[in-house]
Amino acid sequence: MSKPLITLALSLSLLVAPSLAAAQSIQNLRIMAPASPGGGWDQTSRSVQSALQDAGIVKPVQVFNVPGAGGTIGLAQLYNSKGDSSLMMTMGLVMVGAIQTNSSKVDLSRVTPLARLTGEYEVVVVPASSPYKNMGDLVAAWKADPGKVAFAGGSAGGTDHMLVGLMAKAAGIDPRKMNYVPFSGGGETLAAVLGNQVAAAVAGYGEFEAQIKAGKLRAVGISSAKPQAGIDAPTLKSQGLNVELANWRGIVAPPGISGSQKAALISALDKMHASKGWKDTLETRKWTDLYLSGSKFDNYLKLEANRTAGILKDIGLVK
Repeated sequence: MSKPLITLALSLSLLVAPSLAAAQSIQNLRIMAPASPGGGWDQTSRSVQSALQDAGIVKPVQVFNVPGAGGTIGLAQLYNSKGDSSLMMTMGLVMVGAIQTNSSKVDLSRVTPLARLTGEYEVVVVPASSPYKNMGDLVAAWKADPGKVAFAGGSAGGTDHMLVGLMAKAAGIDPRKMNYVPFSGGGETLAAVLGNQVAAAVAGYGEFEAQIKAGKLRAVGISSAKPQAGIDAPTLKSQGLNVELANWRGIVAPPGISGSQKAALISALDKMHASKGWKDTLETRKWTDLYLSGSKFDNYLKLEANRTAGILKDIGLVK
């Protein structure tokens, strides 16, 4: 082989080697869902697992669950897995709030952000028999007696709670005086509103879709900036409440991984996001595509932590 060809071969090997090393670094990938099976983080984790494997981006991929404390138990476990580039964890807005309300010793600044994946807008529903035909009716009664109009939703300090607090503030109601009834699962929230135990309930649209389509619940508002295709609910903004909130979900990795390992994980997620399988998942589950990776997601997390702290302070859950 001539000297120019040898030089070219060496140059090409140097370019290929990092790619091969990066690919090898994410074999036998594990994804932690920091919640019980069946919930949003678990569904997201298993959807990522399927999309990565079906597109041949990473094989094999295993999902496991570490439930508790709004995801902060899983977050602590992730933090203790320093340098493990074959591990990722699903997380989202609920965890951002739980870190603050649970005074977690580990926050998201101590792990490695990779990407924001999806968002699901919140809907406000009332029983079909409710006298509140729209948000205007509901807000009028709420302002007249904040303590009497009860809202059901997920855990205290979670996305549902934050939305009700933002709605109260936008309506001129002291968020500390609102009557929010937290439940540990969507089934309990659904039972409470169907049983007329509360005036209204808040959750992601998917939690209420079947009952809305069956005519048992009425969606009086959605927390998106614009109307959403396939969802018959006017935005909160269009009804005088300047509120927008998406229950987003994302992916992070342990601290202490190298720059090339982080780049390999982000590259795998970028490829997954572009795959047909992932696009089909978004459509089937009615998840909004909010994909954001790399440094943009790093910056977003910092801003979101500050915004969430403000909301939780208004509600009275943090000082």
